[in-house]
Formats: sequence, C-alpha cells, structure tokens
Amino acid sequence: MSLRFRFGIISDPHIALPHTIWDSPHRFHLVEVSIPAIEQVLDHLTQLDLDFLLLPGDLTQHGEPENHAWLADRLSRLPFPAYVIPGNHDIPHAFATDKSIGLKEFPHYYQKFGYSDPNQPYYTCKLLPGVRLIGLNSNFFDAAGQQIATGRLDDNQFAWLQQVLSETAGEFVLVMVHHNVLEHLPGQSQNPMGQRYMLSNAPELLALLRQAGVQLLFTGHLHVQDVAQQGNLYEITTGSLVSYPHPYRVLEFYQDDSPNGELQSKHDTQLEIQSHHITSVPGFPDLSHTSREWMGDRSRSFMLKLLTQPPLNLPLEAAEQYVPSLRYFWADIAKGDSQFYFPEFPPRLNRYFAQFGAIALQENEEVVGEAIDNQAVLSLGGRLRSL
Repeated sequence: MSLRFRFGIISDPHIALPHTIWDSPHRFHLVEVSIPAIEQVLDHLTQLDLDFLLLPGDLTQHGEPENHAWLADRLSRLPFPAYVIPGNHDIPHAFATDKSIGLKEFPHYYQKFGYSDPNQPYYTCKLLPGVRLIGLNSNFFDAAGQQIATGRLDDNQFAWLQQVLSETAGEFVLVMVHHNVLEHLPGQSQNPMGQRYMLSNAPELLALLRQAGVQLLFTGHLHVQDVAQQGNLYEITTGSLVSYPHPYRVLEFYQDDSPNGELQSKHDTQLEIQSHHITSVPGFPDLSHTSREWMGDRSRSFMLKLLTQPPLNLPLEAAEQYVPSLRYFWADIAKGDSQFYFPEFPPRLNRYFAQFGAIALQENEEVVGEAIDNQAVLSLGGRLRSL
C-alpha cells in the first residue's frame, strides 16, 4: 500500500488591503504586494492538483477584521482545502480593539480552515486517510492581555495535545505552529534577537513530539527559508510572501510499502520540497531587486544591534565600520542556502558570520554542508539530500 499526497505552504502573507497599510519608514514587510502576490501564488497552486494548503500564521498585517475577512473569503474559493493558524500579527492583543480582532474571534473567521470548534484556538483534523494535521496556537498573553515577546503553549493546550497525540497510532502526523521550535540561526534560543521568534517552552513540546514519533513540523514567523533537523524531526520554516525573496513551497510526500504493509527501507518514506518565488507583481516589475534593496535600506540598525550585543559585544565605533559589508546579510539568510565569508573582517568576526551559512565555508575555504533550504528531499528517519 502506498501513501502519496501533495500540498502547498504559504507563510506570513501579511494580507493588507490598501486602506489598512501603515506608513512606517522602518517596516521590513513590503505589504503593498501582499494581495497581488498571494493571488499569483494561488493561481499557480490551483493548477497543481494539490491535496491541501498550509498557512502557518501571520495571515494579516495587524489583525484587522477586514483583512481576516478578505483572506477567509479568498481561501473559501480554492478547489482544495486550506488550513491556517494564528501568528503574532493576527492577534496583537488578547482582546479585540477597534483595529484588530482578539484571540476568541480568530477561530470564528476560519471555521472552514481547521477550526471546527470555534471556541478553541487550536485544532486537529484528518487531512487524508491515515494523515492528521495538528494546528497549534503559539500566541501567549500576560494578565493585561498584552502579547509576550516569545511564543508559548499554555498548560491547557499542552494537555489537549498530549491527549490528541496519544490517539494518533497508525497515522502520519503533521504539526503546524507559528513560532520556531528548533533553532534556525546559531544560538537562536539564547540570543535576545533570535529567541523572540521561538517557542519559550520548545523543549517540552519537542519531548512530546519525539515521544509520539512526529517527524514533520511546519513554522513561519522568522521570514527565512530554512530546514532544521533534530534526530528524526524536521522543522520546515517558510519565508514570508511579503519579504525577500517572496517564497512559497510545494511539497510531495510519498511512502511505498511492501505487499505485507511494511516499509522496504527507511528511504521509502520521503518528502520532496520545491520552492518557488514571486518575482514581479503589478507596480513592482522587478520585485526581487526592489525588495532586496528595501531590506538592505532598513538593515543598518539591525546589524548594529547584532554587532554590539552579545556574543560579539563590539564597541559602537568598531561596529560602524562593518555595517556596510552586512547590508544584504539578512536578505541572504532569508533566501536560504547562503554562505558567508568576509575576508576583510577580523578572523573572529568572520568565523561568527560564517556559521550563519546554510553552506559553511571554513577558513581553508572548504565547503561544508548541503543546499537544502529551498529544494530538497527529506528521507524521513534518514538524512537530508539536496536535489
């Protein structure tokens, strides 16, 4: 018996109708392209005979009711089912304001997209015979309803998840959560600049997923193309549709069993990942160049913070001289499969930035690693190999 299915991922689309766009000179999100970009993606995906579509959060720019309504209506017209979860931008506050929805409202907008119980901000559903999706809510709020900087699963959700996983024997389980669970950047869980993109109780979640044999985890939030691995668990994080390089993914799972129902080898269960990019939309004929420059123009303060905070702790005057060379550093991380080598930097600094590369370049210029962030085949239970 064989199991095969194909699905798409659109992450962090930050849908923003024109009248809802904030005029901020510092925002990284090029939300002006959100609607034409997602329309182009959906037009492509409808030609591919997909089984379903996943959207791992930040569906809207600031949780505006009209943007949630627009997206829910657009997804309802797809020829395949779509499943969503909330990101930090979708529910800026625990309670609704005159500008954004609250946690209780979110499931009501997306009852057709996973939330069969509109009173619960997480869900599970059967995608196909033998295939189950678990959609989690990683938004967490303090007693005043203010969103905390890092993601977190509350105790009730953990208890619910444990019960759901105990009932998934014989099923292949996909888990979707907005915040990162595995590190996608060196020291991400320890660095204040990186840990805000992670789940604060990630170790507890990982222990639960490992115990249940979960192998595939889908996240967003960080706006980068990256595949991380810990043991038999792979976390696939997908970049934002409104940030360079404007990616989305098409994935195909295939499992071939022997006639007696047993896998013939560990390589008989694979997930093929293909990444695509939006390169132009009306008004932005060279979107890739424009958005790369947009990100570079806004990189200065980010790079200064990275250089002057731990672990580098450079004096501001010293950091200033390295910033121009790092103009496209974050853009290159975002596109995935990059390598970093700054021979003009002191050796310690060069080594630090080299470790951010998906393909590492050692001091002897030996390349280590594989380009697996955009095009790859995951042999589940085995190793990664690039296409």
